[in-house]
Amino acid sequence: MAETPATQQLPTSTPITISTAKKLTLIPLISLIYFEVAGGPYGEEPTVRAAGPLFAILGFLVFPFIWCIPVSLITAELSTMYSGNGGFVIWADRAFGPFFGSLMGTWKFLSGVINMAAVTSLCMQYLMRLFPLLSSGLANHLGSLIFILVFACLNYTGLVIMSYFALALGIVSLSPFLVMSLIAIPKIRPRRWISLGEKGVKKDWNLFFNTLFWNLNYWDNVSTMAGEVENPRKTFPLALFIAVIFIALSYIIPLVASTGAIVVEQSEWEAGYMANVANIIAGGWLKLWIEIGAALSSIGIFEAQLSSVSYQLEGMADLALLPRFFAKKSKWFNTPWIAILVSTLISLAVSYLSYTNLVSSANFMYSLGMLLEFGSFLFLRWKLPEKRRAFRVPLRLPMLIAILLIPTGLLMFIIVTADKMVFLMSGVMTGAGIIWFFFMKVVREKKWLRFQKVYDEEE
Repeated sequence: MAETPATQQLPTSTPITISTAKKLTLIPLISLIYFEVAGGPYGEEPTVRAAGPLFAILGFLVFPFIWCIPVSLITAELSTMYSGNGGFVIWADRAFGPFFGSLMGTWKFLSGVINMAAVTSLCMQYLMRLFPLLSSGLANHLGSLIFILVFACLNYTGLVIMSYFALALGIVSLSPFLVMSLIAIPKIRPRRWISLGEKGVKKDWNLFFNTLFWNLNYWDNVSTMAGEVENPRKTFPLALFIAVIFIALSYIIPLVASTGAIVVEQSEWEAGYMANVANIIAGGWLKLWIEIGAALSSIGIFEAQLSSVSYQLEGMADLALLPRFFAKKSKWFNTPWIAILVSTLISLAVSYLSYTNLVSSANFMYSLGMLLEFGSFLFLRWKLPEKRRAFRVPLRLPMLIAILLIPTGLLMFIIVTADKMVFLMSGVMTGAGIIWFFFMKVVREKKWLRFQKVYDEEE
């Protein structure tokens, strides 16, 4: 790749140090992808409220084809092309240079830590149903603090331990939906699936698409841990393929079962209403199980997100976009402990903001990053068509552009429909990220901190 002025100022590459730590295999990687993206059908209910049962079912049937599959294909190709930690930051850096690599890092990192804060808030909402004592302000804030610190410590023990923990959480949190769906079968009336919603209720397409997007995004987050995966060029495509099918089914089966088995007012379908559906279908015992499962699912999502953003910071240090200490590994667990600590503290700092603003800001920042990611993918396919890719999307460039038109349109919809507060928050954070890049450039030139580029240009 021809050097730009920005790339010339970065330190010379040195060989990558091969880690001897235990790597992620197929099943643990699938469990991480599951929690990066979904964590279960918790939160799909607002699609019914926004547009009625038919459009909700169609949304979760169609969205995997127009969003999940294209993004997972991009992730599979680029993760096998550049298999170091950092993922999408490496892709943007290789396509457009360090400035855009850093900007990608800003958008995706902030999206990730904001999402961690939103998940913490969501978990506390579920726990309040089980333990009303947590409803008070002080108890709620203290609970959020304990949640973040305890599960950050678990993350410190390493990806392999954490991924098997996530696998156990996934089994426990998804099981009640399988039970509910089986019990619901005799009560299902197929005519209920074709309902367009109650007469006189205006459809809320903004809520509808934001809910779909929120439940089925972050497919590329696992790419930041590519350097921790055993045989990533083979494991990544297979794990993503299985995860797409599994996650799509985990949403559509409970939705079809619940909307076909009961009739309630459309306005009742708010986030968390599946627990009430379980109560109607099977009784209070299943409602309690789903509420416990929701809290456990939030833990899994938090752990997966923290892993992603932490290894992203390590990858940015490997590209000399951040000081070398961000890649410092624990002697006991070989985890990037400084990156975990920084990510935890930032998530803790924003965890007390409004839940609605957190979700909207995370979606906004993620959308900006995905637009840059699409551009990086297309540019690298055009500029480096012969570069080795263990997995290659079997389409030529014009067709790749065509299949990305709908996902791009969806991202633009998320961006242009954001409210003023989200625009303001995201604008400030983007501006801070740009300032941070040039500040790091000065720090590097003045040699105030140590930078070392260890990611091989030919990797």
